[in-house]
Amino acid sequence: MNALHAEWTKVRTVAGPGALLLAAAALTAVVGAVAANAVSCPGGSCPVDPAKVSLTGIYLGQAVVAIVAVTAVSGEYSTGMIRLTLAATPRRWRVLAAKAAVTGTATLAAGAVAVLASVLAGGALLARRGIDAAHGYEALSLGHAPVVRAAAGSVLYLALVALLSLGVAAMIRDSAAAIGTVLGLLYLFPIVAGLVGSPDVRRHLDQVSPMTAGLYIQVTTDLRTLPLTPWQGLGVLAAWAAGALLAGGLLLRFRDA
Repeated sequence: MNALHAEWTKVRTVAGPGALLLAAAALTAVVGAVAANAVSCPGGSCPVDPAKVSLTGIYLGQAVVAIVAVTAVSGEYSTGMIRLTLAATPRRWRVLAAKAAVTGTATLAAGAVAVLASVLAGGALLARRGIDAAHGYEALSLGHAPVVRAAAGSVLYLALVALLSLGVAAMIRDSAAAIGTVLGLLYLFPIVAGLVGSPDVRRHLDQVSPMTAGLYIQVTTDLRTLPLTPWQGLGVLAAWAAGALLAGGLLLRFRDA
């Protein structure tokens, strides 16, 4: 409980994390609105997934979330504050668990705001362009089960990115290197998959990619074309996050501060 209180105090009293999470929420909503406003379907019946279009901002918002989560750990190493933190809480796994709980909860809150704004704005903008249920498209409404799954899953996706980033930061310690590693894991997998000529190899890369597989949770149309179900895809990201936290926790325990 003391460790949780300490981590919550850090988040509340340091301007950086809160401001960055607000920026992540704003960036996610704005990019989603721009993407929805840019959709054009002159002839009608275009292969558009309204939910996925509206949630496009997650692609960029996750980068800010990763930075917030990394600095929650590596920032203390750069200032030497980690020695005081570990002295106050000798059981080091509790420190990482507290950071995960506080950062994850803060990310969930910011993600919920971002996703709600994205869906509301996307629904209004897409309807103006004829991309709505009245024209044969999937309804973009929080009363529609697939949209609820896409929205709730996107919030969970951001929280899992935060936990993955925490684990990587606990392993690497250095802010720049940890941020580069997390962003590489998220964005390089799709690039490499796109360069691969073999469809089977590309499919397998997509299945293990934390971002590609994780964002299957946003898909509400043509689900049979996906290599994994939406929840299986989010499970892949959860496995990456769990592995990173486990490795980070072990290194935190057995390595000198």
